[in-house]
Amino acid sequence: MKFGLRRQIPLAWCLLTRQPGRLAVALAGICFAGMLMFLQLGFRDALFDASIAIHRLFNADVVLISSTSSSSISMEPFPKRRLFQAASWPEVESISPVRWGLLVWKNPETGSPRGILAVGFDPDDDILSLEGLAEQKKGLQLDQRVLYDRLSRPEFGPVEDWLKSGRTVTAEVRNVRVQVDGLVELGVSFGADGNLLTSNRTFNRLLGSADGSSTSIELGLIRLVPGADPKTVATVLKNALPNDVQVLTKSEFLAFEQDYWRSSTSIGFIFNLGAAMGLVVGAVVVYQILFSDVVDHLPEYATLKAMGYSSMNLVTVILQESLLLAGFGYIPAFFAGKGIYGLTRSATNLPIGMSSRMAVFVFAMIFTMCVISGLLAMGKLRDADPAEIF
Repeated sequence: MKFGLRRQIPLAWCLLTRQPGRLAVALAGICFAGMLMFLQLGFRDALFDASIAIHRLFNADVVLISSTSSSSISMEPFPKRRLFQAASWPEVESISPVRWGLLVWKNPETGSPRGILAVGFDPDDDILSLEGLAEQKKGLQLDQRVLYDRLSRPEFGPVEDWLKSGRTVTAEVRNVRVQVDGLVELGVSFGADGNLLTSNRTFNRLLGSADGSSTSIELGLIRLVPGADPKTVATVLKNALPNDVQVLTKSEFLAFEQDYWRSSTSIGFIFNLGAAMGLVVGAVVVYQILFSDVVDHLPEYATLKAMGYSSMNLVTVILQESLLLAGFGYIPAFFAGKGIYGLTRSATNLPIGMSSRMAVFVFAMIFTMCVISGLLAMGKLRDADPAEIF
């Protein structure tokens, strides 16, 4: 006798719903595992995305950085003349020297200090593809003027509210009084809770240069003539320039920053470990539920075997229970994950959200978790021997 599909699906469903309390525990365990995976993987991806929030806005084909720089939170200076040397190549259309570093900002309301990422550039250069910057950057020609990132953490002070109310906002950066001329939208990262833009001259004065000049920079942005290949030009410059600078295409520059967080810190490992722990917790819960279900129904399974059903028919029932648990457990985990992402985004301003790739990946993980648990629970079916049961 064959155990047809119409019989299999109702049987698996009836076995699961026979004890609603046990089913609720199983779904709660799967939901918790899914939420934990969404949270850990979401933070991991937000870290990687936020780490290049400013980098991807740079209007550049090739980027020069110091050979001793390891990431955006520890950018080292290099001689500005390297950028001017690169400008002599016929494929180079224009260049932009950029200052970059973490400086100490004092909350204009409370006076409490906090590190902020400052980016200095020539206001005449078009270095950032940022909405609203073109209309505001001319004001940076004046000394000690800055543009404040409105997505910065609230610990930096009520800068946006004060500006919108028409109030003049001044703050201290490295004990130098600066005036906030306007707002931009850059985005925070794990390395920097806030950002500001200013001119190279003001940046240098914040570092102690009396006349606002400097022979060093942290970034050299190079824009190529139309049709020039960035990889080819970068290779030529690598061979021509001294080894105190690294020459990167823009894509390599983005990868350089993300690789730091992936391989040089423990953050990526910690988030991946947290997701793995969620998978293990969920697998244990599902296994316990399915194992208990098999034990409670051993006489029934033995009866089915005595009636002519094969072991594969019974195995199919367990697998169907696993799939039902995966599907019904994933739904609340998905919506809980979206809610957690929303709360985290509003509290931290991190670019965290539910992507289709993330949703599919977590479902695949839950699906795999439930199937593996079901396969482990099937071992008990060997005890469903009619001769021993009866």
